[in-house]
Amino acid sequence: QVQLVESGGGLVQPGGSLRLSCAASGFTFSSALMTWVRQVPGKGLEWVSSIHPDDYKTHAESVKGRFTISRDNSKNTLYLERTSLKSKDTAVYFCYKGKNRGQGTQVTVSS
Repeated sequence: QVQLVESGGGLVQPGGSLRLSCAASGFTFSSALMTWVRQVPGKGLEWVSSIHPDDYKTHAESVKGRFTISRDNSKNTLYLERTSLKSKDTAVYFCYKGKNRGQGTQVTVSS
């Protein structure tokens, strides 16, 4: 059974940094395409970043240069390193494996 548990969210000031984590279990993590998606209250889901098993990475234009996705296969953990945070980055962040996702972690960027 696929399990994904996000963590690392919280309140951060504009311009600050925060790293999100997603602990994965129930599947072969090293062989999986993993994705970060965010949702702003009242709006739809927005794709943020994806990382392939061969470590190939893609990022949405809105976060390119500020966010970096990575993975540690020895820990079955997915990361999203975020810098230069803006108020528009406020959202619930989910990690996905296929159609499975975790409960999400809330990130609020505010002074």
